[in-house]
Amino acid sequence: MARDNILLGYVMMDILFVVSGGLLIIFALTTQAQAKEEFTKTTVVRDLLLSMCPLNAAIGNAVLVFLTFLISVPAMVMPMTRGWLKFHGYMTVICAIFTLVIGLDIWFETLKTRKNLSDIWVSQPAATQSLLQQVLDCCGYANSTSPPFVVDSTCPNALVAAAQVGCVTPFSKEANNFLDLVFTGAFGIVGIDVALILATAMLLKDRKEKERYRFIDEKNGQGAF
Repeated sequence: MARDNILLGYVMMDILFVVSGGLLIIFALTTQAQAKEEFTKTTVVRDLLLSMCPLNAAIGNAVLVFLTFLISVPAMVMPMTRGWLKFHGYMTVICAIFTLVIGLDIWFETLKTRKNLSDIWVSQPAATQSLLQQVLDCCGYANSTSPPFVVDSTCPNALVAAAQVGCVTPFSKEANNFLDLVFTGAFGIVGIDVALILATAMLLKDRKEKERYRFIDEKNGQGAF
């Protein structure tokens, strides 16, 4: 019963592993599709922040997860094989490292949020800057004059704009909250990878013991275990 539980635990973690890969690729492909759409008040902040995420790396990671899952299939259907199981374990380690690097990259980006957002701000046309001013209730980036604000309903003139905060403060707050959620999700996937690695190690140990007992029984002339 214990050995069945070990295999069941391995299968359950493997399913969670491939589901995490599915979530990764859905997130990346959906984000890329949304990025091609025209900005609106409800999407402009989200879409600009998503552009800071390494989406191509996430897609590559998801593909690697699916390949690794396929490698696990023979390990599950061949009850005594250890070669496929070892190979699957090594591939899972690679997936975990890949995801960890993505998570760390996003985390490092949060350490220079203001600089990154400044680059994003100046690269946007006036219409997008105006949307950000209206959504975040601010004028200009650092302040109303640096860089100069865009005239709109939130900042109709210099006097009103001077009384408003620069967009850097609310924009940075939104970015940090969003990116914290993204890299926490990445580290959560790494946790699933680590759990699968441990389940693989336990199953390897179990199969090695079964093989040893079978060898002893065969040596003693008692037949296969």
